[in-house]
Amino acid sequence: MEKYRAGVVGIGFIGAAHIEQLRRLGNVEVVALASTTNPDKKAEALCVPKGYVDYHDMIDRENLDCLHICTPNSSHYEIAMYALEKGVHVVCEKPMATTIAEAEKMLAKAKETGLVNAVNYNCRFYPLVFQIREMIRAGKLGSLYHIGGSYLQDWLFLDTDYSWRLEKDLSGNSRAFGDIGTHWIDMVQFVTGLKVTEVMADFAIFHKTRKKPVKPVGTYSGMALRPEDYEEKPVSTEDYALVAFHLENGVYGSCTVSQVFAGRKNQMVLDIGGSKSAVHWDSENSNALWIGRRECENGELVKDPSILSPAASGITGFPGGHVEGFPDTFKQNFRKIYEAIGAGSQNPAAGSRTGTANFAGPDFAAFEDGLQEMILIEKIIQSAGERRWISIK
Repeated sequence: MEKYRAGVVGIGFIGAAHIEQLRRLGNVEVVALASTTNPDKKAEALCVPKGYVDYHDMIDRENLDCLHICTPNSSHYEIAMYALEKGVHVVCEKPMATTIAEAEKMLAKAKETGLVNAVNYNCRFYPLVFQIREMIRAGKLGSLYHIGGSYLQDWLFLDTDYSWRLEKDLSGNSRAFGDIGTHWIDMVQFVTGLKVTEVMADFAIFHKTRKKPVKPVGTYSGMALRPEDYEEKPVSTEDYALVAFHLENGVYGSCTVSQVFAGRKNQMVLDIGGSKSAVHWDSENSNALWIGRRECENGELVKDPSILSPAASGITGFPGGHVEGFPDTFKQNFRKIYEAIGAGSQNPAAGSRTGTANFAGPDFAAFEDGLQEMILIEKIIQSAGERRWISIK
């Protein structure tokens, strides 16, 4: 088995998740990490051999096969371009960049170099999401009528909840949709093979200002914050987004995205209605798929690789009755990416085209998908501002 050397830049919650799941592959060694704060301490805590303050030094010295970018969105472009220039494959957290122009240059550089490129839309890799895709490809839902769902969180519910994602200079012009809504719409386009053609959006900011701690939150460990420990910061990105959309083939859809929905920690819901049957999937019950029918009983498919489609079974790591969830989606996504690196091809196993549904391309999200998400974000922001339908050109 060929072995690969990986580096990770940006060591927050997601950077640590990348490291943990890469190790599960067995043939990928995380040889170094880069962080502008306490890199040696973080490397020691995560059992990584070397920590760097400057990602340039890590790339130049460590002979990496692949770089995982887990930094704030505003730095993705610069880091990815440097890695690609140095001949290193790239896995980038979402959204891919903060502007369409940056995303276009990243895609152009990746095509120029021929290197494998990916955006970590890991939610594709729940086994039953793959199963929905295979059911649609096999015609089991019939002609698709409409799609609905939501992505709800409460981690920004209070006005004292604060993160760099609230700062437009770091995160980009959309927060709720750009951060989590893009996961949901990527999943929809992946399972249906259809692209969004038109959007209508409505945004809301419920906390017009938020209280930002004046010192690192760790400073206050074990003590309550007082009014003087905060500064008021205006907020210009959305807490909530409602997006109606049209897809190819005349399919209708809508989704609700919120980061201020009390009690929902990280819930994705997907409903797809077709001319033969319907499906409902909930990430908080991710190992079960409800199947709705008109002329006979409804059913529930419980994750079991022995009865799933070959494609869904292929990304299932445990037997039936053994729950798989969020960390496993990273593992399966990374496994596909490193298979492409080993094959020397961005697309080692293309799918097929059925009607106007396009299932070609790698199973993982590539820079091309990331660019399309950037275009969607811009059009959704435009729609929310102008309060009208906007075409996706």
